[in-house]
Amino acid sequence: MFTRVFSVVLGAGFCLAVAIPPAHAADEIEAKGQLCAACHGDKGVPSDPKANPVIWGQQQSYLMKQLRDFRSGERNSAIMSPIAKDLAEGDLRKIAAYFAAKTWPARRASAKPPLPPKGIAQCQACHQPNFEGGMPAPRLAGLSYEYLVAAMRAFAAGKRTNNLDMPGFMRTLTERERAAIARYLAAL
Repeated sequence: MFTRVFSVVLGAGFCLAVAIPPAHAADEIEAKGQLCAACHGDKGVPSDPKANPVIWGQQQSYLMKQLRDFRSGERNSAIMSPIAKDLAEGDLRKIAAYFAAKTWPARRASAKPPLPPKGIAQCQACHQPNFEGGMPAPRLAGLSYEYLVAAMRAFAAGKRTNNLDMPGFMRTLTERERAAIARYLAAL
């Protein structure tokens, strides 16, 4: 009888010990994720959507790559680079998974979606037909026009180089074509 009770108590203690660290780890990642809310929004809507992208519900692989690129200096940002440099590799993975698991913020649907602009079909190969992203490309549908145009200009000008295909592709488009694509994607 004593052996049985001892085994049950020991087993319960072991289960409790195993269960506590993941809960603590999840709380730790959520706390680290709160730092992101200052710019990217605590409900998924960035405080300045013109300058900051939505990260809630974004592709996990894309988030992970961007965090690594900010940390390594391959992508530079006065705000993101120092933050990413202070995070361990394991934290980058957990933070990317944390935000990818969240729901993309709901937006009011436009009355009539705009017609797809010239050149948009080439974007679908990576960003998927509905522009909700997929391995390895990010979701573009619903990002702000200003953010999208700025990213496209940075790729075209060679200021953003952390993707092998985007600089060349963006240089083939005119400023007007990039603006039309950004307007279309922002309206989705």
